[in-house]
Amino acid sequence: MVSQGKKSTQPADPEVLQATQHHLRQNLQLWGTAGISGEEVLRVYSSEAQHLEELIGRTLSLGESNSALLLAPRGTGKSALVDGVLGQLKDRGVLGQGLVVRLSGLLHTDDLQALKEITRQLRLEEAAAKKVFRSFAENLSFLLESLRGGSKETAKPAIFLLDEFDLFCHHRNQTLLYNLFDAAQSAQAPICVLGLSCRLDVLELLEKRVKSRFSHRQIHLQASGDFTTHYLHTFKTLLHLPHSFSFKVMCLAQLDEGNTRLTPQMFSRAEALVTQDARTNTVRGLSALQLCLVIAMKHLAEVYDGEPFNFEMVYREYCKFSLKSSMQSFEKPVVFKAFDQLMGLELVRPVDQTCRVQREYELVQMMMTPGQVGEVLSQMPSLPTDLQRWASMGLVA
Repeated sequence: MVSQGKKSTQPADPEVLQATQHHLRQNLQLWGTAGISGEEVLRVYSSEAQHLEELIGRTLSLGESNSALLLAPRGTGKSALVDGVLGQLKDRGVLGQGLVVRLSGLLHTDDLQALKEITRQLRLEEAAAKKVFRSFAENLSFLLESLRGGSKETAKPAIFLLDEFDLFCHHRNQTLLYNLFDAAQSAQAPICVLGLSCRLDVLELLEKRVKSRFSHRQIHLQASGDFTTHYLHTFKTLLHLPHSFSFKVMCLAQLDEGNTRLTPQMFSRAEALVTQDARTNTVRGLSALQLCLVIAMKHLAEVYDGEPFNFEMVYREYCKFSLKSSMQSFEKPVVFKAFDQLMGLELVRPVDQTCRVQREYELVQMMMTPGQVGEVLSQMPSLPTDLQRWASMGLVA
C-alpha cells in the first residue's frame, strides 16, 4: 500500500521486499478455487445453482436419470458452480454413496481413453481385467451393465461430469456420448450426465442419433442484473483471497519502481491472462509457416462448414497462397513437418485414430473455430501483411 503522506526517500530493504512478496504469494489464490470464491459463485448464480442441485439431487435421492448441458463463456465459473453444488449436497448427506466421474475433453482425446478413465473412477478395474473384450462396444456394454446392475433401488447413482464437452463431440461416431445419453434416457440406472462447455452452439455438434437421446436441457449462466453490486462484491472477494497464488498477484507483478500504484489497465491485463484460452497462446507462438497452415485450415473450416479435411487439402491452399505471396515458400516435406507439429500441439486432431491411411490423407479437424482463429490473428500486430490480408479473405482462387 502506498502512503498518502510524504514519500519516503529511503530505499526499501531487499529482505523486507522479498518477505512481503513471499507473504503475498502464500496468501492469495486464483478466483474460483478458494472456498470463499466458491460461495460467491453460488451466490451470483443462485437460480442456476438451485436448478443444478435439484437435477443432481433427484438422481442421488430418487434414482432418476438426467442429462443436461451447462453453458457459459470461459472463465465465468462453470466448474466452480458444479463443485459448489456437489459440496452442498455432500454437506447435507445427499451425495452419500453416489459416485462422481470427471472427464475432460482436453485429457481424454478419444472414447477408449475416456472409457478406461470411467472404469478406473468407478473402481471396476479388477472386474474388467478378468474379461477379454473383443471390441470397444463390448467393453462399453460391460461398463454400462455394471452401472445398471441390481435393482433401481440398490444401484449406486453416478454423476458424469464432462468438461470441455464440445471436444467429446469430435470423437469418432460420438459412441461414448450416445451410450451415456442412452443409459440416462432408458432410466435403467440412476445416472446424471452433465456436460460443461464454453461453446453456446455445442448442441449443433451432436449427431442426430445422439441428439435424440439427449434431454435438451440447457443451463446458461447469467449474472444478476445489478452489475455494479456484483462487480464490487467480486472485486472485494478477489482482494481478500487466501493461500498461495491469485488474480491479485498478476496485478502486483506489474508493479515496479516506475509504477507504484495499481491501475485499471493492470487489472484488465490480469483478467485477460486468467480468461484466455490455452490454444490462443499457442497460436501466438507459431512460426510464419505454421500460421499459413492455420489460416488455410480456417478457410477450409469456413467453406466446408466444419467438416474434416486432410493435409493434401491444406497443402493445396498453401501452394495457391505461396504463388501470390512475397513470403518464403517451402517444399512439401517441410510443410508436412509443420503440419505434424500443429497436431503435436493439439491445434489439429485426427477424426479417427484407428483408420489405416497415409498420413497425408488422414482426416483431421481443427480444434479452434474460425472465429477464434480470426480473433487471435487480429490481435497479433507482428503478423506479416500478406498473412493479415489472407486471413481476412476467403480461399485463394
